[in-house]
Amino acid sequence: MYLQYFGLYENPFSIPPDPRYLYLSRGHQEALAHLQYGLGESGGFVQLTGEVGTGKTLLIRSLGERLPKDVDVALILYPVLTVAEFVAAICDELRVPHPGGQASLKKLIDALNAHLLQSHARGRRTMLIIDEAQNLSREVLEQIRLLTNLETTKQKLLQIILIGQPELVGLLAQPDLRQLAQRITARYRLTALTREETCYYIGHRCRVAGGRALLFNLSAMRRVYALSGGIPRLINIICDRSLLGAYTREKTVVDTGVVNRAAAEIGSFARPSRWLTWRMLTPTVAALTAILIVAGWQWWPGWRHPLPSDDKAVVADSSDAVPAANVAGDSAVAAPAAEPREARMVGEVSTGNPSNPVATLESLLANPELVTDTESAMKGLFERWSLNYALLVGGTGCERALNAGLHCIYKTGTWNNLRSYNRPAVIELQDAAGRKHHVLVAELTADVVSLVIGGQPHEFPVSEVGRYWFGKYLLLWKPPMPEQEMLRLGDRGDAVIWLRDALARFRGEPLAAESSELFDKELQAQLREFQVRHRLMPDGVAGRITLAQLQNYLPGKSPALVADAGTAETR
Repeated sequence: MYLQYFGLYENPFSIPPDPRYLYLSRGHQEALAHLQYGLGESGGFVQLTGEVGTGKTLLIRSLGERLPKDVDVALILYPVLTVAEFVAAICDELRVPHPGGQASLKKLIDALNAHLLQSHARGRRTMLIIDEAQNLSREVLEQIRLLTNLETTKQKLLQIILIGQPELVGLLAQPDLRQLAQRITARYRLTALTREETCYYIGHRCRVAGGRALLFNLSAMRRVYALSGGIPRLINIICDRSLLGAYTREKTVVDTGVVNRAAAEIGSFARPSRWLTWRMLTPTVAALTAILIVAGWQWWPGWRHPLPSDDKAVVADSSDAVPAANVAGDSAVAAPAAEPREARMVGEVSTGNPSNPVATLESLLANPELVTDTESAMKGLFERWSLNYALLVGGTGCERALNAGLHCIYKTGTWNNLRSYNRPAVIELQDAAGRKHHVLVAELTADVVSLVIGGQPHEFPVSEVGRYWFGKYLLLWKPPMPEQEMLRLGDRGDAVIWLRDALARFRGEPLAAESSELFDKELQAQLREFQVRHRLMPDGVAGRITLAQLQNYLPGKSPALVADAGTAETR
């Protein structure tokens, strides 16, 4: 009803989970990182819990759009099933032919196992995502545990993500389910948005729906937070009714009064605050509290920062977000010290020099004339290796890399993963409209990343880029010994001597005048120590990831991403 009035082309606060409207708060970024971590594990469980309406299902939908092409997904949205119905539902999701009807559980499992083996042989992975997992029966939970026994000699055939309300935690804590609980390799609880995140969330959804002007003033958005407690579903309900109320009253911007009337029409569902409310205080305590607050205002300078006035405009989507934590073990990167978030919510983007405005990453990605395709990004990456992309033979960038003696590494990870590789990389960014952009990461520090976008360098805070990057990256790597890309116990040759030298540099020891060319148990122990310190699989085998990180400790001609990475704290 109000769409045309506000210049929107669709309802920005619709309840159905549309991945285009996903707002990546800090909690949602970390939750998404946990789910992506589950993709990299060989058969472990990942558990994601959160209160009703915090955005778990939307997060699942968004994950589905970001999965690699070699991943097949079985999504179970209604888990109130018998064991046989549950396994049959998985088969149906994966399009596995099965007898159906009254088929025995054994026949269903056999059909599923055969399909998983065939998929594994084709280099594909299979993921099972179960929503509303708190409703699973104990029998089905036990069957889920048994499904993880479908495996090859090296890895599990099925990766499982359990999504549910907080009751799921208590369910899995039961003694008879301890075997299942012990197999969970990553856990995360999704919480409500903060007050500032709620403001950004509202602006983000309005912008995605086509809004060109701010539809809520700051005081109205703060009131929405107070009423909803930061629960996205409740925010949507209140904001939808508020826009309708503003439309009927011919207002162009929603104010606090409109929000209050909308909440009254919907009904009371205000959530408790972390702080005591005045109604909960006795008059005496309230008076004492007021005195302390006034005294604190005078004594504590940190309280006296000016806050934005209610009639100021709020930037639709803030760039001040913390990047997804590296749940695989790397320490999270702290956001750079900056002015308070609320202060930067007001007005236009700060430029420092009005005659030379600073372009935000959001504005760059929105420029339709900017070239951000894969070819241009790969061209820039090859230039970092002193290679002419156009002159190399190959149908794809990775084929051209092979013809130049380089290998492509394509993974999903975090900023710390890029720092440990210490190689320029192409990353995939996704803007609010869902468009994907490929840009080159040329340099990376603790809190600043240099991107080459459309052939031009730009510097941004790591936290700003983290709002648009969901972990996908591609980098080039040159094997130290082209003829030997993996070293293990019992191997011999110059590559083993190279490995000894690299490990010696890692430990800060001088290089030996003469080194054994045999990969013995002592060298294997040293390699495992290196892998543990770098949070790699301590299998004592030097594969391409281990070798790429070892190269940071020996001089070479590979382009660097981080200065002095060999001595940086990556261990």
